[in-house]
Amino acid sequence: MNPSVTPETLRRLGEFDTCTLANAIESFGVRLRNEGFSDSTLACRTPRIPVMVGQAVTLRVRSSDPPMGDVFYLDQPDWWERLDIEPSEHPRVLVIEDIDHHPGRGALVGALHACILRALGCVGVVTNGAVRHLEKFEEIGLQAFSGGVSPSHAYGHVVAVGVPVEVAGLRIKPGEILHGDRHGVVSVPSDLAARLPDAARQFLDRETKICQFCASADFSTSALRRFIETDSGRI
Repeated sequence: MNPSVTPETLRRLGEFDTCTLANAIESFGVRLRNEGFSDSTLACRTPRIPVMVGQAVTLRVRSSDPPMGDVFYLDQPDWWERLDIEPSEHPRVLVIEDIDHHPGRGALVGALHACILRALGCVGVVTNGAVRHLEKFEEIGLQAFSGGVSPSHAYGHVVAVGVPVEVAGLRIKPGEILHGDRHGVVSVPSDLAARLPDAARQFLDRETKICQFCASADFSTSALRRFIETDSGRI
């Protein structure tokens, strides 16, 4: 992550919904408009929890195939320890790419892992696979984005830690800033992070003015066109 991205910058990014932030990123023209966000295969399972903003840590997992030996999924703490020895002043978002042929057969993260992750400074989990025990996520304030839900962990096991992953059409490298709410997840370019809150505020103010005009007695389609063309309707 760019060293200029401070905890205060992340806090300010959390003041906006993902739609407004995506608009702000588009205004800088740094990437194609069909890149940098999750597609509709990813659902927010905890919409009542506030906006998630954090630094990505990544895993690849499988859950369909039995292990070679008699190993319970909680007996594989290597990746917890990896998170624990990599100090960060920023909140973390665990991103899990399920590489099974049919992702989501089992859920690596349920109540126990959710509590462990919260203790390790995570504010959210993002996966193309499944999660379970959704009530625990809500109870402890851990955001959950997933392709599905499952009642079982099946044979969930980690096959890689700290590698680039792809979840719901969004390519994510370790250390990237992720912003998420009920609409989905957006990757935030770190070199723009400090400038985005002001740009997002301008977009939000413009939308508010236009919506207020639409609700006013002065509204007509021709008047709306004129209003948008004025300084009041511009960014």
